[in-house]
Amino acid sequence: MSDLKRTPLFPEYEKLGGKTVDFGGWNLPVQFKGIKHEHEVTRTKAGLFDVSHMGEIVVKGSKSLPFLQKVMTNDISKLTPKRAQYTFMCYEDGGTVDDLIVYMLEQDLYLLVVNAANTDKDFQWLLDQNDTGAEITNESSEYVQLALQGPKAETILQKLTQTDLSSIKFFRFENPVTFSGVDNGAIVSRTGYTGEDGFEIYMNADSGRVLWNKILDAGEDLGIEPIGLGARDTLRFEANLPLYGQELSKDITPVEAGMKFAVKVKKESDFIGKEKLSEQIENGTDRKLVGIEMVDKGIPRTGYEVYKDGTGIGFVTTGTQSPTLQKNVGLALIKTEFTEPGTELVIQVRKRKLKAIVVKTPFYKRDK
Repeated sequence: MSDLKRTPLFPEYEKLGGKTVDFGGWNLPVQFKGIKHEHEVTRTKAGLFDVSHMGEIVVKGSKSLPFLQKVMTNDISKLTPKRAQYTFMCYEDGGTVDDLIVYMLEQDLYLLVVNAANTDKDFQWLLDQNDTGAEITNESSEYVQLALQGPKAETILQKLTQTDLSSIKFFRFENPVTFSGVDNGAIVSRTGYTGEDGFEIYMNADSGRVLWNKILDAGEDLGIEPIGLGARDTLRFEANLPLYGQELSKDITPVEAGMKFAVKVKKESDFIGKEKLSEQIENGTDRKLVGIEMVDKGIPRTGYEVYKDGTGIGFVTTGTQSPTLQKNVGLALIKTEFTEPGTELVIQVRKRKLKAIVVKTPFYKRDK
């Protein structure tokens, strides 16, 4: 695993006994004390994640807005400084290049946070579409990104800063936020990938380890723990947050994945994929992403085939035993005519055909 990339935080979770794996070319912790335990800690207390492998691409200049309007499905013109927006980049056929968050730092200056495995592809895609003269730079190596998630997140982080964190609303951010004993300021946004309240923190790579340790120290009395990729996946799955390569891909459109809220086909600017996505929103899609719950004993893993009356109708995109619900559940992309809740399906689990039913999602929604 010596060829794998490491984030600046690697020495810290090595000290904490993190079990690391190859995740898209990165040597990252899959767990510290156990996936189900870490899942529960994040749901009930607070979890600290190193997500510095994520990509950061800066788009700036007077041509940045028209350029972003062309390549993003959401309406970037609605952003004002210190606001963020979830969006997609799509191909002409509606397939997904990536899902990402756009932060408007100031006028004509935007930070795009993209999926780690897609960073190089996304950067090249943006360069290839840039006929407007926007300035585009890949600044991923300059950032550390920490995610502090869970009901105790605000209380813990507030111990380290004079900034009133309660004033940062969902998909808003403050910049710069300074932390006691940390040299560099940070972007602190109220966003996350767990279904819980919390923050994502972007700062200079040199300060990441200091802040990581300060957050763990500040939250010790409240039960904070470092959390690995395994629990990050089960947390996001329960909250029905898509994972690129599973719920979204070049072959799966945002509309098929149930994410049309971030596809603004009525915005004034044309965007790549608009024609196909408009057609899907207006006329519906042949297949849709749904929740499934196993009736028979078995776990619906990624890629397992889904059947109705002996005919293949789709496949599982993600599945696991939900730590919160204690049920075997999954997400599946299947033919639209079979997506009504309560519909009985059959999942091919290895050599067995097991019964399941369609259920509503998300599987988990926190109390406000």
